[in-house]
Amino acid sequence: MTKWFIALLFLLPSFASAAEWTSGTSKTDVVELFTSEGCSSCPPADRWLSSLKSSPELFKEFVPMAFHVDYWDYIGWKDPFAKAAYSERQRNYVREGHVSQSYTPGIVINNKEWRQWFRGQRTWTDDTKQVGVLRAVNDKRRFKAEFDGEKAGQLHIAILGMGLTTSVKAGENRGRELTHDFVVLKLITVPGEKSWTVTLPEFPEKGQKRNAIAAWVTPNNSQTILQAVGGYVD
Repeated sequence: MTKWFIALLFLLPSFASAAEWTSGTSKTDVVELFTSEGCSSCPPADRWLSSLKSSPELFKEFVPMAFHVDYWDYIGWKDPFAKAAYSERQRNYVREGHVSQSYTPGIVINNKEWRQWFRGQRTWTDDTKQVGVLRAVNDKRRFKAEFDGEKAGQLHIAILGMGLTTSVKAGENRGRELTHDFVVLKLITVPGEKSWTVTLPEFPEKGQKRNAIAAWVTPNNSQTILQAVGGYVD
């Protein structure tokens, strides 16, 4: 008994470090906010996205993400979380017909532009389509995923930063302290149809209080999200 107990003690740290997430068979809702610290109308949308932290359905029924775009950087403030790739992601939604045009704050839910937020609506209609199960495990940045649905051609993994704060020195939000959650700090895309194994890079250090991961599968040559999972990793 003593030998088994000692062996178990050595095994416990590896189990404790792993995070595992499994979707249902119906589609997990994905909420994408396109935002910028250089946009004066974005803070209310950022606060709304942050409010989703308190939902008991977080990472179970829906996965939120904030993509900071860079096309407002020229007006006086360079958003520290913005990347050209995230602006291009929004433009790709326009090209694919999911979004009317690139603007901030812009919200995409389940691959569709969601303008009801501007009319005061704060909840959306769930997507109940049966699409298959996505399973993912992150163990010390060794990330494995499996999908039993159809049409997948790529796995996408986003490292999310929680509890980020910026004191804005210039631009439309000059003098304001902005807070953010679910910020996409790193985005990795790998090909594959049913299973993937990826060694994740070191998580970016941007002053976040916590890290989370969002993972989703799409067909090849399309941003249409088939299924998604997510959760905290620390």
